[in-house]
Amino acid sequence: MKSPITDSNSLLKLKGVGPKVAEKLLRLDIHNQQDLLFHLPLRYQDRSRIHPIGSLRPGEEKQIQGEIQLSDIKYGRQRMLLCRLTDGTGFITLRFFHFSNAQKDHLKRGTKLLCYGEVRRGKAGLEMAHPEYQFIKDNEELVLDENLSPIYPTTEGVHQLTLRNIMSQVISKLKNDELVLPGLIPDALLKNHQRLNIKEALLTIHHPPVNTQLEDLADGKHLAQQSLIVEELLAHHLSMRQLRVEMQKEKAPVLNKQTNLIEQFLIALPFKLTGAQEKVVTDINFDLEKSSPMQRLVQGDVGSGKTVVAALAMLKAIESGYQAAIMAPTELLAEQHFQNFKSWLEPLGINVIWLSGKLKTAAKREAIEKIGSVEGQVVVGTHALFQEGVEFLKLGLIVVDEQHRFGVHQRLALREKGNSEVGHPHQLIMTATPIPRTLAMTAYADLDCSVIDELPPGRIPVETVVIPESKREAIVQRVEQACHEGRQIYWVCTLIEESDLLQAQAAEDTANLLAEALSHVRVALVHGRMKAEQKEKVMSAFKAGEVDLLVATTVIEVGVDVPNASLMIIENAERLGLAQLHQLRGRVGRGSQESACVLMYHGSLSDNARSRLATMRETNDGFEIARKDLELRGPGEVLGIKQTGIMQMRIADLQRDQDLIPEVAEMANQLFQHYPDFVEPLIKRWIGRATKYITV
Repeated sequence: MKSPITDSNSLLKLKGVGPKVAEKLLRLDIHNQQDLLFHLPLRYQDRSRIHPIGSLRPGEEKQIQGEIQLSDIKYGRQRMLLCRLTDGTGFITLRFFHFSNAQKDHLKRGTKLLCYGEVRRGKAGLEMAHPEYQFIKDNEELVLDENLSPIYPTTEGVHQLTLRNIMSQVISKLKNDELVLPGLIPDALLKNHQRLNIKEALLTIHHPPVNTQLEDLADGKHLAQQSLIVEELLAHHLSMRQLRVEMQKEKAPVLNKQTNLIEQFLIALPFKLTGAQEKVVTDINFDLEKSSPMQRLVQGDVGSGKTVVAALAMLKAIESGYQAAIMAPTELLAEQHFQNFKSWLEPLGINVIWLSGKLKTAAKREAIEKIGSVEGQVVVGTHALFQEGVEFLKLGLIVVDEQHRFGVHQRLALREKGNSEVGHPHQLIMTATPIPRTLAMTAYADLDCSVIDELPPGRIPVETVVIPESKREAIVQRVEQACHEGRQIYWVCTLIEESDLLQAQAAEDTANLLAEALSHVRVALVHGRMKAEQKEKVMSAFKAGEVDLLVATTVIEVGVDVPNASLMIIENAERLGLAQLHQLRGRVGRGSQESACVLMYHGSLSDNARSRLATMRETNDGFEIARKDLELRGPGEVLGIKQTGIMQMRIADLQRDQDLIPEVAEMANQLFQHYPDFVEPLIKRWIGRATKYITV
């Protein structure tokens, strides 16, 4: 970390800021005076007026004044100081759990105080616990705040009052133009969109007038907040668009040769492509025939046929004499792709290579050698693909599956595996987690988006029921009945513990209990600790109809396709997120018969869990589920960017503010076309040190 800079913008020029405080402020990402202006309040308090004690109501935060009538120490499980305060309109108790002897001596009968705190209902009437207070001298005229008081995010060793004092100095400098903050959105644009300039917005946000609605500020709806939110979203949007512009300047192989490989592949498929698949294939082909790298995101619900679309793109690369690679986030999904691509492509004379972190040294060395030679035409693997030592001979296309499981860094790092003479490989990014359009416009502004919004014909919506664990016996009987009718069933065990071992044990116990209870049912087990060959053997037996009931951990979440499986029971469903529940449910309903998914929950449900399970019961629509998931979890988790440094917003909230994104996209177009000099400074102001990820 750099030490604070020593020019006029230095923190050390402020009263009350020495080297130690400056060092602590670095933890809040405050490096200079300008950074302080963008350290925005979390909430506000109204200390502009004094409220009569007799008018107070529990739950309110209020400022009061009064005289201490009684001061007493009470002993219980914890020693506490109780002071009874009155102003002639009523009484309130001030309760202090942590206090010094000096404090006790000062808070004696007859002392006058100005207090601010939250009013609560106590045993002997209303009270405030640990209020902020100051002493009032006789005949002293009180000076109250003229604005709402901001509450800032703090760090250890920097008290709220210290921070507020430092802040007021910088705000005063901004007001008097001693600290100049250039406007980076032209006035004409601000006027068109009815937004405040940066100076007005910041002055208002740090010191809102007392008549400002606290509800508007809490909801981020005040004009000053909205003006800053737009500017921050604009900076993020521009940074992703800039990344896209940079990518477009790069060279990529033109994949336009045609042999009859694709024709042979389509003839061998046991089904016809849907209209939506054909449209997406057209989009991809158009990109692959250009000399700049394709950057396309394909969204498609569970079972919409994204893998076939990826296979067609890979065949186009192979026809043109290049390699294609597909990267999946888990061993199981990668294995599933490997089996699929082998069965589809090997009959066409194409080599399919497997690379994962779990391969033995000799097998890994052999795979890496093949990847670096003409033998490695299609490479399937996990993130082992972008490790050091893996060199592709002639990489033309990368497919990244379930993009949200990888960070932006990893997606960009894989690009570097291309041969510099060949150019950067094209990228096709697939996700079964549909991303609401407005969110995609900001989070994936560097990508073109295509949607497979049509399921193959004959898919019947899965009926979903939510049942407490107390009805387990009835569910077991239902399973027996379904097996008797020749149907196949998944029983999914979920454990909150991350341990593979504990998950495997729980699944084993469940499988044993079910085998005991259902003596005529063929039960098998699959979990993450089994060897790949074992898992493959069990899955093949299930697919072939030799197993009636498959007990599994969430390893079967993605990619498994057994058309005859028409019932799924998910134990402890309340522990899983919406996206995972939807993925799991997508394993049934792949055949022509009616299918059901039973979500079994344990104990009482939290509001969030109840909301998730209700959503699953109400809809099969992946986009609606993604919208709700975004609402419940927030964009950081849904997009897999919680840990990557991107999208760490200061004031904007992608979920709350998504209605502003179309306005932001329009402003971005105007800036790129008419004011290109503003783009870089705007990105630097809001993203600054986090822009490094762009060049990874």
